[in-house]
Amino acid sequence: MKNIKVIAFDADDTLWVNEPYFRETEQKFAELLKEFLPEDEINKELFKVEIKNLSLYGYGIKGFMLSMIETASKITNGSGKIQLINKIIKLGKQMLNKPIELLDGVEQVLKSLNGDYRLVLATKGDLLDQERKLIKSGLEKHFHHIEIMSDKKSVDYKKLLKHLDCKPEHFLMIGNSVKSDVLPVLKIGAKAVHVPFHTTWSHEEVNGSLAEYNYLEVENISEISKFLK
Repeated sequence: MKNIKVIAFDADDTLWVNEPYFRETEQKFAELLKEFLPEDEINKELFKVEIKNLSLYGYGIKGFMLSMIETASKITNGSGKIQLINKIIKLGKQMLNKPIELLDGVEQVLKSLNGDYRLVLATKGDLLDQERKLIKSGLEKHFHHIEIMSDKKSVDYKKLLKHLDCKPEHFLMIGNSVKSDVLPVLKIGAKAVHVPFHTTWSHEEVNGSLAEYNYLEVENISEISKFLK
């Protein structure tokens, strides 16, 4: 960690709570369609539609709303009333208006690192929604650069490093997803820290052994400082 000059942080479920709101909405969505299918089958159908639509809508609440509407149409064979669509849109708007709940230690660690490192926010999702959450969080002042990415693959991180004029050996990524925040970063020769969150979207889960990958895992984001100073 001695050569690190730029530290990038993921946002959702690394800096603030996000995924539990999706799980809560999925339950409410399943309740709307309970006369057609059991909850677990509705969730499976929704997940399949979400994954199919990622290349069209990207990540975020708006794409999730559209996928819920498409799933409802599919499950009801197109017979769902317009009131059902209105209820789904209402669920999505409730998500967009959720308060920002910072995770423990976030503000303290950003304050402690600011000035010694260039801090970057590197997150994926809907541009407007992520900007809104960042402003509501009050954390914007800590970051040298904000990067809202359409995806987090190695090629996306290479573009980010080029924009920052940062060599891989000087870059550290911190996030809750091994799939998005750790493995793509390691593959380009940079470093990564995994901060697990208790709820993870199944699309972000990694199957198989991770023993060959060299990265740090901490229980709380506040632990990071002791490895850097």
